[in-house]
Amino acid sequence: MVVKPYEQTDIEQNIFERVFREYTDENELVWHRDRKDRKITVIESTGWKFQHDNKLPVEMRPGDSFNIKANEYHRIHKGTGSLVVRIQEFD
Repeated sequence: MVVKPYEQTDIEQNIFERVFREYTDENELVWHRDRKDRKITVIESTGWKFQHDNKLPVEMRPGDSFNIKANEYHRIHKGTGSLVVRIQEFD
């Protein structure tokens, strides 16, 4: 069984919320790609950062949105407290 560095709650079809806790190990936050296009909306964040491939990390602030194309490498960097994001997937 693969353990994920977040807890996920399904909101509705193709929309879910993820919580990354303060105790998440930075080493679990790896570069990865997703199979579908996604829009990430930040609900709660203190010092957490988002990084697209070949770009510098940018701080994630509540209300910010990030668009990620399918198969595009990206990652997050740990901040303090919890990170809460809402993710919408597109077919």
